[in-house]
Amino acid sequence: MPELPEVEVVRRGLVPRTVGRTVERIELLDPRIIRRQSGGIDRLRAGLQGTTLTAVVRRGKFLWWRLADPDGVDTGEALMGHLGMSGQLRIATADGRSVDPGAPSEGPASDPLRHRRLSLHLEDGTRVDLIDQRLFGGLWTSPLVEAADGKLAGMGSPDALMPEGASHIARDLLDPAADLPAIARTLRARRSGVKALLLNQEVVSGIGNIYADEALWAARTRFDTPGDALSQRRALAILRAARAVMERALEVGGTSFDALYVNVDGRSGYFARDLNVYGRSGLPCKRCGTPIVRKKFTIRSSHFCPSCQRKR
Repeated sequence: MPELPEVEVVRRGLVPRTVGRTVERIELLDPRIIRRQSGGIDRLRAGLQGTTLTAVVRRGKFLWWRLADPDGVDTGEALMGHLGMSGQLRIATADGRSVDPGAPSEGPASDPLRHRRLSLHLEDGTRVDLIDQRLFGGLWTSPLVEAADGKLAGMGSPDALMPEGASHIARDLLDPAADLPAIARTLRARRSGVKALLLNQEVVSGIGNIYADEALWAARTRFDTPGDALSQRRALAILRAARAVMERALEVGGTSFDALYVNVDGRSGYFARDLNVYGRSGLPCKRCGTPIVRKKFTIRSSHFCPSCQRKR
């Protein structure tokens, strides 16, 4: 599932290729991809066709475009999206060819037509394809509301307005407005295991299974340590470790294990080669040599070093 670094890579790829362009038409190939859209395809077309994309914004794993009418006036709505488990936003030319990669990447380019569910056709011939094998993602319009703290709504936002559909999502650790000490206090006020808290998008957004495991390994903390057993210093160390590992992943295009996550140019990120614990069950810990353990955690699995991350 794409996590914060992967979605931010997508956002950065979309900015130069979509901002300032006008949506000419919408091509819907599978209605399931707009199941969150009130009023269905007719409402989506009415809200989008003829509008100009003025910004691409991200908070956590949510992306949205700001919209302006033909006179340049903000429409009061955003086109928001979520990539779910396997979603991709891919840029193609009018004849369906993928654009040249705009950032270092590696891995096989997946078929740009397979599992294409919806396309935005822009006035310059650019096509934005939403590809989603498992159909957990989607696109839909949402009215704008002001962020609860009155600060910039997210990465790339021109102001404090954000889609109502994402207003419940906490700020993420790469957001300049994120208050790490406050987030740490929230972790410490709860009895749930620290990994469950890191995955709670209403506590801190954007962190998924991969980066939670990596952050907890870096901070030498076991996944099931109760939040209320953490000191403020340790809670901050975990959050800073999560931020650091996501920044490193962002530098190399994110983490790809298969073709279900690719950048807008259709290429894979290569942070997977730098993972310290996730997906390394049975392999030696890079810090102490103890074999990494994989243990079931709710419906997921957690990877940790039983020596470096001892149960307290």
